[in-house]
Amino acid sequence: MLGDILKRLIQPEPAPLSDPDARLALGALLVRIAHSDSEYTHEEAARIERILAARYGLAPAAAVALRHQAEELEREAPDTVRFTRAIKDAVPYEDREAVVEALWEVVLADGIRDHEEDAMLRLLANLLGINDRDSNIARQRVEARRG
Repeated sequence: MLGDILKRLIQPEPAPLSDPDARLALGALLVRIAHSDSEYTHEEAARIERILAARYGLAPAAAVALRHQAEELEREAPDTVRFTRAIKDAVPYEDREAVVEALWEVVLADGIRDHEEDAMLRLLANLLGINDRDSNIARQRVEARRG
């Protein structure tokens, strides 16, 4: 299953992702950003589960299972540039904006805004076709919700 989604994503012109594949791809990006500072914390994993549960209406156990699948996909996914560009080609702009907001939620989950995470998020947003202004607005929304 994971091999199939990877094959579809790295095609020259990938077709739009099915809902299950889009869920998995988003989860893998969230895992990748969480790993960017070389510390994948419990808080980040829990935040990923909450994002997936809220976004897709999943029960907690289903969100945990999806996170585990996303961790596996992230390990097998190609380099960040190819993986993210493939998602950009397969996911509508509005959904990519929401992806950037979810990425900020993970970056800010442990209460530390790390330089490596900032740099990775800037790269991911750019590769997803989201400009710095919209990414900053997404970050501000996340920070406002956190209080």
